[in-house]
Amino acid sequence: METPTVRWRRLLPRTPGRWAAAVAALAVLVGGGTWTAVADDGPPAVQREDRMLRPGGVEIDTSYFTAGGSGKRPAVLIGHGFGGSKNDVRAQAEKLAADGYAVLTWSARGFGKSGGAISLNDPDGEVKDVSGLIDWLAKRPEVELDKKGDPRVGLTGASYGGAVSLLAAGHDQRVDAIAPVITYWNLADALFPDGVFKKLWAGIFITTGGGCEKFEKQLCEMYERVAVSGKPDAAATKLLAERSPSAVADRIKVPSLLLQGQSDSLFPLGQADAMQKAISANGAPVSVDWISGGHDGGDNETPRVEGRVGAWFDRYLKEETGTDTGPAFRVTRTGGIDSTDGAALKRGASSDTYPGLRSGGREIALGEGTKTFRNPAGSAPPAISAVPGVGGGLSQLSSLGVGLSLDFPGQFGRFESAPLATSVHVTGTPTARVTVKATEGRDAVLFGKVYDVSPDGRQQVLPSQLVAPYRITPDQQGKPIELALPAVDHEFDAGHRMRLVFSATDLGYASPAEPATYTVTADGPLTVPTAPAVTTAAAALPWWTWGLPAAALVIAAALLLTARRRTATPAPDPALTDVPLQITGLSKKYAKSVDRYAVRELSFRVEKGQVLGLLGPNGAGKTTTLRMLMGLITPDEGEIRVFGQAIRPGAPVLSRVGAFVEGAGFLPHLSGRANLDLYWQATGRPAEDAYIDEALEIAGLGDALARAVRTYSQGMRQRLAIAQAMLGMPDLLILDEPTNGLDPPQIREMRDVMIRYAAGGRTVIVSSHLLSEVEQSCTHLVVMDRGRLVQAGPVAEITGSGDMILVTTAEEVSEPLAEKVASLPGIGSAVRLDDGRGLLVRLDGATTSRLVADLVRLDVPVTGVGPHRRLEDAFLTLISGGAA
Repeated sequence: METPTVRWRRLLPRTPGRWAAAVAALAVLVGGGTWTAVADDGPPAVQREDRMLRPGGVEIDTSYFTAGGSGKRPAVLIGHGFGGSKNDVRAQAEKLAADGYAVLTWSARGFGKSGGAISLNDPDGEVKDVSGLIDWLAKRPEVELDKKGDPRVGLTGASYGGAVSLLAAGHDQRVDAIAPVITYWNLADALFPDGVFKKLWAGIFITTGGGCEKFEKQLCEMYERVAVSGKPDAAATKLLAERSPSAVADRIKVPSLLLQGQSDSLFPLGQADAMQKAISANGAPVSVDWISGGHDGGDNETPRVEGRVGAWFDRYLKEETGTDTGPAFRVTRTGGIDSTDGAALKRGASSDTYPGLRSGGREIALGEGTKTFRNPAGSAPPAISAVPGVGGGLSQLSSLGVGLSLDFPGQFGRFESAPLATSVHVTGTPTARVTVKATEGRDAVLFGKVYDVSPDGRQQVLPSQLVAPYRITPDQQGKPIELALPAVDHEFDAGHRMRLVFSATDLGYASPAEPATYTVTADGPLTVPTAPAVTTAAAALPWWTWGLPAAALVIAAALLLTARRRTATPAPDPALTDVPLQITGLSKKYAKSVDRYAVRELSFRVEKGQVLGLLGPNGAGKTTTLRMLMGLITPDEGEIRVFGQAIRPGAPVLSRVGAFVEGAGFLPHLSGRANLDLYWQATGRPAEDAYIDEALEIAGLGDALARAVRTYSQGMRQRLAIAQAMLGMPDLLILDEPTNGLDPPQIREMRDVMIRYAAGGRTVIVSSHLLSEVEQSCTHLVVMDRGRLVQAGPVAEITGSGDMILVTTAEEVSEPLAEKVASLPGIGSAVRLDDGRGLLVRLDGATTSRLVADLVRLDVPVTGVGPHRRLEDAFLTLISGGAA
């Protein structure tokens, strides 16, 4: 049944571009629903029709989005997350409609303005509603049909909406493609993993749904029964499993893009692994994407995820066979923290096949012996791992040695490896063989986790804040069993140790109330999957492209047009063939000076994959060093070797170097494009190696590329110069003050490019006066003052962690609460930030992990925790020390 009235109105557009003027409302009766047109001067206008439908006997609130013309188009259904409504997915619906789809969104039963009780995607409830919505789409004149009553249709949605996408594909053969996001395969397994009740998340489910009375009666009764007993029964497991996609595993046979969150203790990566195995076994195309965030928080990469979903539907709904749907497997990896906003700096890794969770197993020896510990009466206080909404954000600070994890003495046993000789990147599920015993006749309920422990043993990080629960029954005890640890993607650095811990309690789960004693014996090594086929992605950079050699236009022209006398070049050093740069004893005096040095006795080395920041005050010798590196000027003493070859003016090895040093020599009367063309011709290399068109996109100058360079602003010249430096694919890229003239979004993009470029195995050297940008972009630093080396090493070592901790919060912290924090054991002081949304805490004996645990106990809404000492502080300390 549809509502009988319709209102027409024009609203301000939600799509990018200039705001459209509001148009007066015009009431027109056209058969039911409310229409809204959303338009601007760019993409086609998007119209929205709101109406109530009764697809499965219950009123369902829907919105229907279309744009442009009367041609036939595929349809997409977008489901929302649990506790939300159709309004949550409106922006995505508008984008897909503008891209040529007919898009239908709806509020599921019990949510928004829809009627009915929440029945957790019951085949006879929410899934039946979806089939009814597909029936409705089949009657729309603009929707493309495969046959009568069968529209070309795809489904997507996150969490609750992702599960109904899977279920609809299993129950309704008209579904043609799906793209579920951070969702479950088996809800019973998600909420009762290995027979252990995930009480914290289950309680959040009920609260988010509006309380037990909002749910179908048998679901409410099931929850209350399990919550009281603390242990799921067979009936509860059966009820949830019947409403899970796994119940129709053999019937899901459509192209499936599975996007799962790494920061997700609710629906961990194993849920997507089970989906992939089942759907691919049915013969359907499947791609798996592990995104950065998840239900515990963090970055859900919405723009990238929605872009990939759109490409998936373009390929399998529009049948655009040339569309790149991405690799079979992709994982987002972090490479440090953006100190301006706490966001993780990301890069992608991928493989052409899905590796599963146990590919490339490597054995890590653990300390032997038997550990004895107790489950306390009432299972309190519990250990802390993930805290929904907090854990995901904190898990991304692992590069700073910060994590939310706490185990109480006497309640856990641990086994530890020796320091790792080389770094180990774990991608998947570690496993361990152990023998477990409990107090006679009782189940042992344990929680397994693998910590990353720093060389000094003072810091331990729990990757993605994840633990794996186990219920080990008496008949399983006393003999070796294999236990699977949480699936993660995490790099353990050389010198660090792996610490396998089994705890008797965890905040997120129900443990037995009766006290018990557990013993655990390690029966072998820890086996960790390394997924060797997964490599860092080097393609699809959004703003920048790369190129072969790059020396400045002035250098190339000089080499071609002048006859410079070459001096004898030292023989290559075979031991340095793979070393991008080694500088030894480099000195350069000022012109016409006998004893004044611009650079003096400078030595340092740069390795592959590093982004090295060259820092120093004005006059420190940075630019002089870079000019010598490029062969522009000759050192008075010392040696520069690039990939083992000595640098001289015109040295052949400079063809492996790209540089932007002190501006580019553009010809002002020529256009931007003509300057790039002329530069590449001057290098004497084949035109097909230039990637000129890509370079034009890099420049980002639009119509200005056709204008004379003399009309350019400083920022426009800077962008053109950087594009020139990146023509081809240089193994060593040198940038002197690359962000001069760039606006903040361009600076951020430049930062991301440098990180990803180095992650592909190349090397970047950047000189900049913007310390915050260097701190966020660089892995290593060389600090100079008065021509000399002051310090060199990894950024983390130079900045140091210090004892000042910056805590940021979602809400304003009151003065009384700040005083409570200040009075905690081991805390020297706690001062509110100027805006009240955070604290500056001085540790006086307490650890960061202990501080975080106490903040959670005090209900402080933590969004970030990290060292307060910035690169600026370290830099000023070093320079002042040098001056003294």
